[in-house]
Amino acid sequence: MSKKSVLITSLMLFSMFFGAGNLIFPPMLGLSAGTNYLPAILGFLATSVLLPVLAIIAVVLSGENVKDMASRGGKIFGLVFPIAAYLSIGAFYALPRTGAVSYSTAVGVDNALYSGLFNFVFFAVALALSWNPNGIADKLGKWLTPALLTLIVVLVVLSVAKLDGTPGEPSSAYAQQPAGAGLLEGYMTMDAIAALAFGIVVISAFKYQKVNKVRTATVVSAFIAGILLALVYLGLGSIGQVVNGEFADGTAILNYAALSTMGQAGRIMFVAILILACMTTAVGLISATSEFFNSLLPGVKYHVWATVFALISFGVATMGLDTVLAVAAPVISFIYPSAITLVFLSLIEPLLFRLKWTYLLGIWTAVVSALFMSVPILNPFIEWAPLHSMSLGWVVPVLVASVIGLAIDWNKKGAQSVAEKESISV
Repeated sequence: MSKKSVLITSLMLFSMFFGAGNLIFPPMLGLSAGTNYLPAILGFLATSVLLPVLAIIAVVLSGENVKDMASRGGKIFGLVFPIAAYLSIGAFYALPRTGAVSYSTAVGVDNALYSGLFNFVFFAVALALSWNPNGIADKLGKWLTPALLTLIVVLVVLSVAKLDGTPGEPSSAYAQQPAGAGLLEGYMTMDAIAALAFGIVVISAFKYQKVNKVRTATVVSAFIAGILLALVYLGLGSIGQVVNGEFADGTAILNYAALSTMGQAGRIMFVAILILACMTTAVGLISATSEFFNSLLPGVKYHVWATVFALISFGVATMGLDTVLAVAAPVISFIYPSAITLVFLSLIEPLLFRLKWTYLLGIWTAVVSALFMSVPILNPFIEWAPLHSMSLGWVVPVLVASVIGLAIDWNKKGAQSVAEKESISV
């Protein structure tokens, strides 16, 4: 493996993960968790860093993309889940969110014309940068990511050095179960689903660079990107620990920190950080979704898909951030349980043997549980489940179903071994 190729691709992967939500969640966590910051940030890192890294590894173990993984859940799931995942982190949510968040921070004026002009330019640039999928690693890894990291480091160092706030009492969410609250906050970054999509971009980048050990290189890149994400989250979270006062969200905290430490130049730098973070994620999402749908329907070229997704995202983003969130929230909550189940089963299987019923029962239990949790009229039927109050009511049913499936697979494996021995003896 080329160390340079691995490093550049790791920076590319980091930048694709690191979007607007990843920028603004940690400072708010740092402020809200107060004196319970350590367990809260550890919970956040578990689902915003460790889980996405494991998802990338799961993709590598299963094949080359999320479709290879999802096929273990049967033909229907193998087709529907990848499409739903790519659309949710693509043109129907995460992709238009990058433009909407950039506009609300940089301009902040409730004007449809201004929003349309801004988002048109934003997605035109994103489309241009993603036009050649083989050059994504160079564009993001060599140029945009180093610029983004440099600006973040400057903001974190100046904030910690100059601001003299102290951690206060934890808010209600972080008072009793800080680790659980942090875990849920990281859960909402959606990076576990994004990782399933980004796997195809990383693998393609290494193939284009003619790296021989593609799987090993992808795993190493995932770990390096994860370490960078963790360090940046810790730095951004520390800003929330050194500010005092009431803030509506992480954007307000970072804006205050930038203004307090660098004046108007700091405000400009903060806007640059956020737009860069959103742009790198937008480029990664356009590339990933377009490559996937091109592999699904080879008759429609990559550039056609990229243009279509950029145009849809432009239209959705122009309608505003609230519209984006309202449309996507139900879809996200529905597919997340099956995505996490798929990741962990893909990681466990190499340690055991070829599984069938473990996948089928585990995944479809996740789908049904998510359906019951997402539909208000069905929600009461799953309120009995442990962790339901934390939106994790699907976990225990999935564990039980997976264990039952594992018992069936184990029994079938034993019966097959006995049959083979009898055949040999005869």
